[in-house]
Amino acid sequence: MPDPLVWLPFDPADLGDPPAGLRYEVVDPVDGAVPDSVGDVRFYVPPYRLGPEVAAVVDDMASLEVVQTLTAGVDNLRGRLPEGVTLCSGRGIHDASTAELALTLVLASLRGIPDFVRAQQRHAWAGGWRPSLADSRVLIVGYGAIGRAIEARLTPFEVEVVRVARSARDSESGPVHGFDELPALLPDADVVVLVVPLTDETRGLVDRDFLARMKHGALLANLARGPVVVTDDLVAALQARRVTAVLDVADPEPLPADHPLWDAPGLLVTPHVGGMTSAMWPRAHRLVRHQLHRWAAGEVLHNRMAGAY
Repeated sequence: MPDPLVWLPFDPADLGDPPAGLRYEVVDPVDGAVPDSVGDVRFYVPPYRLGPEVAAVVDDMASLEVVQTLTAGVDNLRGRLPEGVTLCSGRGIHDASTAELALTLVLASLRGIPDFVRAQQRHAWAGGWRPSLADSRVLIVGYGAIGRAIEARLTPFEVEVVRVARSARDSESGPVHGFDELPALLPDADVVVLVVPLTDETRGLVDRDFLARMKHGALLANLARGPVVVTDDLVAALQARRVTAVLDVADPEPLPADHPLWDAPGLLVTPHVGGMTSAMWPRAHRLVRHQLHRWAAGEVLHNRMAGAY
């Protein structure tokens, strides 16, 4: 009987110490041809893509046991896998990169960096007072691994962090509030950072009512998924200058050139690049290596996705 087949989107040598007794093939079934071995694949690591196209090949994987994503979110795969296949997220791969971008965008927006860049292009010396991150209250909505990484980077900036997750609990850093407490927490927050997964519960979480409860002039930072925010409601709030916003994700995505978000006042947009840094690949290789060793040894895998999260 041949060794179990693993499909990887990168050279197995990048794993450093892959487990023996497995066969490895480097395959990108999205942009490349699908090999005849597709029916033998038992462990599938899809290429780093955010759309549902990574699941298209799964129907032909008759022997599939595990799908290990390189993305923190699995909304593009959930519900598309056969019963009995274990789905594991890339939790931990993007913590550092996404937390860095969260801090970058928040600081850039608060301190007016886009305005200074435009002034530089005009050769204009245009100063002015701006709000500071110091002494502000930052609400982290989605207190998982990325939320904790953001908090760790916020702490030196002398802020008060308020943690929010699906359900209330205690953590090493302090209390975590539940989603049901958001209406009472929003009016006192200077910055609201979204890092929730996209689920039925979080889709449309940030709507007209949510935005109306935010402090006037507060900053919304979405590093989660575009559909967590009702786009039309955000456009209206920005045009009314009720809030400002930084977005690494959008709905729709990519954002069409004629979309009103582009010209909304007080908005800074990046094109879903939260995880796309040099920090991603060492962490991806480490996670996949550990998962393969656990799988080869018959041990329980980490980051298994069951239930809403």
